[in-house]
Amino acid sequence: MQLLSAIEQETSPDPNYCVIWLHGLGADGNDFAPIVPHLKLPENLAVRFIFPHAPEMPVTVNGGMVMPAWYDIIEMEIDRRVDIEGLISSAAMIDKFVDRELERGLDEKNIIIAGFSQGGAVAYHLALNRPVRLGGLLAMSSYCPTCSMIHDHTPHVGLPIEIHHGLYDPVVPERLGREARGFMEEHGYAPVYRTYPMEHNVCAEQIEDIGAWFRVVMV
Repeated sequence: MQLLSAIEQETSPDPNYCVIWLHGLGADGNDFAPIVPHLKLPENLAVRFIFPHAPEMPVTVNGGMVMPAWYDIIEMEIDRRVDIEGLISSAAMIDKFVDRELERGLDEKNIIIAGFSQGGAVAYHLALNRPVRLGGLLAMSSYCPTCSMIHDHTPHVGLPIEIHHGLYDPVVPERLGREARGFMEEHGYAPVYRTYPMEHNVCAEQIEDIGAWFRVVMV
């Protein structure tokens, strides 16, 4: 099984939970790896964190500059025209990490998908299209461009979902976070929606909330 390059951290030997965490455009797996100690997880909670590096590709809105990206960004209004093919391709790449965790002996309910911005869009698609429900979905400063392509929500209703967004986000407007929440609610999910007084980034209060959420879903 060929996997993308990734950073792996384990909070204790023999993890019984896994978080696969996807970065945003132009970043890499190092972007969120330093957050792990700040989540303040219990010492007896053994978690494997995986931070994949997106492949490098030309990005249209950045003048065709090559950079790490999960899919191309075609227009500045990111929800206007979306590189659906690229997004689905990246979701398939991340799906291989989920399959490997299953091979390592974890259950689907012990695997959480998290993503920031572009990474969140991929996380939405992956979590809501697998045949078996995963343990949780965390979407930060993101949107769900492939939501309309999901035809069977039955396996996933009950999936723990956290959606976080900055109120002043100039990159992914907060209305797109609210639209994703609305879609989830219309289809029987019960997402928790949190906003923060920030732009397109992560803040200390949010990290505390993520740590608290992990402690709830990792039971």
